[in-house]
Amino acid sequence: MRMPRALALLACTAALAATTSACSGATNPPAAGGGANYKVSPTSAPAQGPLDSFTWSLYAEPYTLDYALAYDYPPNTVLANVCEQLLRVTPDMRIVPGLAVKWRQPDPRTLVYTLRPGVKFHDGTTMTADDVVASLKRQMDPKTGSPWGSSFKTVDSVEKTGPLEVTIRLGKADVLFHELMAASPGTIVSAASLAEEGKDYGTPKGKLNCTGPYALDKWNQGDSITLKKHDAYWDKTLTPKSEQVKFTFIEDAAARSNAFLSGTADGGYMVPSSSFSQLRTGSKGTLLFGPNTAAANLAVLDFHGTLSNLKVRKALSMALDRKNIIKAAAGGVGVPAKAPAARGAWALAPEKTAELFDTLPEPVYDVAAAKKLVEEAHANGRTVTIATSSMAPEISVVANAVQAAGRQIGLNVVLKPVSPDAYSSIFVDPSARDGLDLVITNGYDNTPDPLEFYQYLRTGDFGNYGRWSNAEFDVAFDRANSEPDPVKRTELTAKLQKIAMDELPIIPVYEAPYSVFLGKRITGAPTGIAQLYYPWAATIGASKR
Repeated sequence: MRMPRALALLACTAALAATTSACSGATNPPAAGGGANYKVSPTSAPAQGPLDSFTWSLYAEPYTLDYALAYDYPPNTVLANVCEQLLRVTPDMRIVPGLAVKWRQPDPRTLVYTLRPGVKFHDGTTMTADDVVASLKRQMDPKTGSPWGSSFKTVDSVEKTGPLEVTIRLGKADVLFHELMAASPGTIVSAASLAEEGKDYGTPKGKLNCTGPYALDKWNQGDSITLKKHDAYWDKTLTPKSEQVKFTFIEDAAARSNAFLSGTADGGYMVPSSSFSQLRTGSKGTLLFGPNTAAANLAVLDFHGTLSNLKVRKALSMALDRKNIIKAAAGGVGVPAKAPAARGAWALAPEKTAELFDTLPEPVYDVAAAKKLVEEAHANGRTVTIATSSMAPEISVVANAVQAAGRQIGLNVVLKPVSPDAYSSIFVDPSARDGLDLVITNGYDNTPDPLEFYQYLRTGDFGNYGRWSNAEFDVAFDRANSEPDPVKRTELTAKLQKIAMDELPIIPVYEAPYSVFLGKRITGAPTGIAQLYYPWAATIGASKR
């Protein structure tokens, strides 16, 4: 999506985007990517044996384990192994059946899901249509405060139409709604547990009762989260190879790298790019790169200030030295972003990627021309304020690069340091954006459909942080979102891409592959961004028999 696809963007850490179509398997990126030689593949070598346990590093402690509020990398990385969706996104970015064994669409405004029989929750009870109805309706309830609520805008009703059948009726055709049943909006939990846990649900005090290959064992706030194997898991192809998974939280990038090198952490996603070189050449494990749907972007937050003038937005984009940003922010692993939605977000119809994305021009780097645009806009000396944070080194690198670019073309770019918590608030609290013109985001898709990203630029959408509004864009989006054919839909999405590039409500910066480090004793992990919803921990086992 676009930023959740959204908030997750908030965590602009380590790897920020895709350099290859997620369905294309392993590939080498174009030479324009900063000179680093790397390969992208959706999976690591398969596990060779079982494990008693392994330890996984997160760059931050999850702020929640409530599926309806999980809108960032840390909570979803844990929940991917505990809770499941009606549909499933695979490591190679395909949408396949999940808790729904099949579905049909008798008309454009009706979706009928047939549920998988015999699925057991972690407490041993059996999943029914009542659990699905309760789980989905909770996302729609304003009292829940779910950031995914906008995904249900077109939903008129969610009804049980059989013991294992749920029918959803829409106010208008909405292709993305169905696809997002493979992401957080489609998560199914025990209705009884929701009622029992109440306000404690998803907190360190509460419990989770889902259907995934692992169950929540304990959450020691400030220290760790431990999962245990769910012996009654329905999908025998994903029977966990490890009895236990322990998540630890390490915010400092250097300390996290040391944990990988010392073996106190067996692995982790979104590896600090500052440690790429050391981890790639060391003997403590393997650094791998996987498919990504994300791009590091600059989201415009104020269309009434200096950046209200399109010439200024274009000038700032033209003044960015993206290749050097990639070297400093992504360890040289990446490519300049051609558009707000990354190449990897175009995986739904990979046969169209070359035509609709690869043919886009490379971003222009022309300081002289950018300076001229600023002069034409009478914006010399005007101020642009960008948020920066210690949340991740990449944020500071990009913020400093924007400041340097602005100085070269006559803009006064001011850096506003904010705490990690305050930085995250920018994406969920409109008041936190007051006084800011720009924020560095990591906009990604939860599904392989590029239309998902562009929905967040609709007028009034939750992910439209700057409240940008374009009537032509809104009309084009509705047309694309009512087109059931994936190939035709990508062609319509290309029109949205063009409007976004012409108007620059988001300034693309760079793309980088997803990253994962696996210590010497483990293997089997998916390497790409699909890990946010795919039960990745179940595939990890011993690297030797």
